[in-house]
Amino acid sequence: MGRMRVRLTFPPERIQEPIIYLLGKDFDIVTNIRRADVKADYGWVALELEGKEENLERGIAWLKEKGVKVDPIERDVIV
Repeated sequence: MGRMRVRLTFPPERIQEPIIYLLGKDFDIVTNIRRADVKADYGWVALELEGKEENLERGIAWLKEKGVKVDPIERDVIV
C-alpha cells in the first residue's frame, strides 16, 4: 500500500464535477481531504491518498488528463 499527499488545483470547467469521488471509486483509492478552498471559478484541495502503488499512479495520471494540476505536499505542510 502506498500513501501520498497532494494539492489538487482544479480548472474552472472541473469545479462542479465529482473528481475526488470518482478518483476513490474508479481507482480504489482512499481519499482524505485535509484542506480545501473552492470558489465558483477556482478550487484547490489538499488531499491524502492511500492505495496500491499502481492505482495511485493511474489515478494521478487520470487527474492530469482531466486538467487537474497535481503537486506533492511536504509532510509538515498539512496540519
